[in-house]
Amino acid sequence: MNGQDPDRFIEAQVRTDRLHQLFRQSFSAVFGSYMAAAMLCWLCWERFDHTVILVWLVLLAGSTLWRILIFMAWFRCPQSDRTPERWERRYWVSLILSAGIWGLGALALIPTDDRLSQALVMLFTVGMSVSAVSCYSAYRYMTWASIGLVLLPCTVWLLFQPSSMQVGMALAVLVFSSFVAGATRKLSEALEKAFRLTRQMEQANNFSTRAAQTDELTGLMNCRAFFEHAQRLYDQCKDKQQPLCALMLDMDHFKDINDTYGHQTGDAVLRQVGGVIRASFRQSDISGRLGGEEFAVLLPDTSIEVARDIAEQLIKAIAGLITEPVLGLTASLGVASSLTVGQDLHHLMNTADKALYRAKALGRNQVVVAP
Repeated sequence: MNGQDPDRFIEAQVRTDRLHQLFRQSFSAVFGSYMAAAMLCWLCWERFDHTVILVWLVLLAGSTLWRILIFMAWFRCPQSDRTPERWERRYWVSLILSAGIWGLGALALIPTDDRLSQALVMLFTVGMSVSAVSCYSAYRYMTWASIGLVLLPCTVWLLFQPSSMQVGMALAVLVFSSFVAGATRKLSEALEKAFRLTRQMEQANNFSTRAAQTDELTGLMNCRAFFEHAQRLYDQCKDKQQPLCALMLDMDHFKDINDTYGHQTGDAVLRQVGGVIRASFRQSDISGRLGGEEFAVLLPDTSIEVARDIAEQLIKAIAGLITEPVLGLTASLGVASSLTVGQDLHHLMNTADKALYRAKALGRNQVVVAP
């Protein structure tokens, strides 16, 4: 999470999940809204003003085309670009325009003296509102806005008609809308909780996996995790015919530090050494604490000469550490390359380890490259 607050990180993921579901679920609504309008016009062709019908369908076709272009841009763009900041407002505007055209167009079409046609128009607007619940369920305000824009124009018009049947129809639609609004709120809350729970479980799993693979003291990989990653890296370098260099590092006289200053001081030394190692290598390199004061690093696509220079810089950095009351920290390092040791990972690491003990035998605080 790169230091980001965990709660904010989860909230951002939940928001992205809602957006992804919106685009996946509402794709059919783009075509459905236009098809519903076309079917209503077909059923009432003899009852509606043909000029109004044509204008309404043309306007709906334009808004539908715009929404289709938005969907195409969404599905074609990289996953990293599918962010709420980029797409939510664009979707909102297209939806408001489309729903507004639908509701106002239905109001323009509804005849003043044909109860059957009025009932058909209200039936279709109610059907559109039901589809909005399923399509935009992750966004309650989006659902409410689309329902309101589609239903309210005709419903308000019916409320002011002289017939009790028309007023009753409008009241029934309003009661229905209130139930839909409540159901929409509960559904969106349930979806948001499900998204959040899923992300929290993923985060907890990532934390536990990272904890199981990390040496608590130094922050490096532990022995088991190091060799799991090392084997994969070794196989990759072998397949690509790239050199792989192994560095084995051991702190000099570390037992004396523990015996003289105590294990807390020894732990502080190891933490500092772990920090130096984490800061000294590339993201493609892997490093770990194998146990005690022994560390290992693998450098893919690295020549033995470069690996030796890196090792020299590493022991200089360790020699520059200051951990009171310890003075004069040093380390010994062995280096081996897969170009000269080509049997397997175990042989490569064992060869670097022998070079490490050769460095200790020669006086410590130095680098020895395996022949």
